[in-house]
Amino acid sequence: MIENTEVWMGLGSLDILTILAAVSALLIYGSFWYVYAERRQGKRRDKALKAYVERMRGELVGPRRRGKPKDATKSFIRTVVHKLDLLKSSHAEAISMRLTQAGYRNKDALIVYLFAKLVLPLGVGLLTAAVLFLLGVGELGMMIKLTITIALVLVSSYLPDIMVRNAVAKRRTALLFGLPDALDLMVICAEAGLGLEAALKRVSGEIEAASPEMADELSLTAVELGFLPERRQALENLARRTDMQQIRSVVNTLLQSERYGTPLAQSLRVLADEYRDERMLKAEEKAAKLPAVLTVPMIVFILPSLFIVLLGPAILKAIDGLSGV
Repeated sequence: MIENTEVWMGLGSLDILTILAAVSALLIYGSFWYVYAERRQGKRRDKALKAYVERMRGELVGPRRRGKPKDATKSFIRTVVHKLDLLKSSHAEAISMRLTQAGYRNKDALIVYLFAKLVLPLGVGLLTAAVLFLLGVGELGMMIKLTITIALVLVSSYLPDIMVRNAVAKRRTALLFGLPDALDLMVICAEAGLGLEAALKRVSGEIEAASPEMADELSLTAVELGFLPERRQALENLARRTDMQQIRSVVNTLLQSERYGTPLAQSLRVLADEYRDERMLKAEEKAAKLPAVLTVPMIVFILPSLFIVLLGPAILKAIDGLSGV
């Protein structure tokens, strides 16, 4: 049995051993708690990153462009498309890429498109036939009714393609408008020492108010740079999603900088100046076309009103004078 002899400042040997044991227990408990807290924090980060990636890849732009349909309607559309094996068609992949270029990244966008291509011509054809043939609206001949029905069916069959084409053109115009500003911000980030992924995230946050389409593309590219095995694949996905020569040039510049170590800021500055000049030239071209475009509206709408205002009083006075004679 150890005696509690006084050792230091009135504390015995047993007291010092007790204090040391308590401190050791606290240190062991603190180390276990720190490791457990770090593990939980890492799990939270992984979970948040996975949720962010899924949101960016799947439903970042899609829900903004489309309202969410009801679950019953969505299930019915999905059932019809799967029953007819429309997703296994040879054009499904090309259509999916086209929808992605239009900004419809929702996983149900392809299903809704295929369902519309199938149902819209049938619905329009049956409705037109019922109105023209069964109800007998209008005194038209049989050939005219058939021509109207076939024409409406053809137009309705191409209507989804026309809508997607217009959405693609509108999105490309918005991307082209926001590209020079995005490149300027990337130049600033590159000169500040940020890496490519951090620069894309920062630029996407700064340019979101001015160009949401460009912010979406840069955000998704930054996310893909973080989890794809090769950075080249993420940049090529950006060029494939947009299908624009200007962005393809930016991607080639970034790939060249990654591969050969060329200065990124100088290359991006040259591209930004070039695309800004191109945007200015397009604006000047539209301004130069205005006189020719406004000629027909002026002749049809403005000149008759001007003639009425200027010559109307004189004509009325001449009529009054001749009537008095």
